[in-house]
Amino acid sequence: MKKWLIPVGIIIILAMILGSGYNNLVTLSETVDSSWSQVENQLQRRADLIPNLVNTVKGYAEHESEVFTDVADARSRLIGAGSVGEAAEADAALSSALSRLLAISESYPQLKADANFRALQDELAGTENRIATARMDYNNEVQSYNTKIKHFPTNLYAGILGFDEREYFKADASAYEAPTVDFSK
Repeated sequence: MKKWLIPVGIIIILAMILGSGYNNLVTLSETVDSSWSQVENQLQRRADLIPNLVNTVKGYAEHESEVFTDVADARSRLIGAGSVGEAAEADAALSSALSRLLAISESYPQLKADANFRALQDELAGTENRIATARMDYNNEVQSYNTKIKHFPTNLYAGILGFDEREYFKADASAYEAPTVDFSK
């Protein structure tokens, strides 16, 4: 038997294992990207609903300009977010501002009765559920990906091939605090 066959065979087997591992990492990375895209789609859907909701409430509550400004600012931050962390922060700020906006409706019975407002509120509630599901799916995919790149033997070559740990979508610290709404002004 020829002595060069054993080293060549080992090299071929190692190349196949590395190639298979690389392809698996590419698939997992694309799945994470796809999941993040779904989060962005749902955040954009909410951002698109907000101007209609704000305009409807404005018609009834002109003097609540601070809340309208907060909603607009938070929406702009969310649309301009450049990373998962920035998006999570902006999302928390937007959720807080929207909570205050929706709380305003409690002071205006005619607004609560407005069919357009109710429809927008229902759309927003459905979108919030979609966002929560998309964030959960994204975090599950990130977990699978991060676990894979940390397992042996993948951890030996994942970083070298450019497969770095991905960031989870985490709620901002302010998300743990209930928004304060004061109608005594």
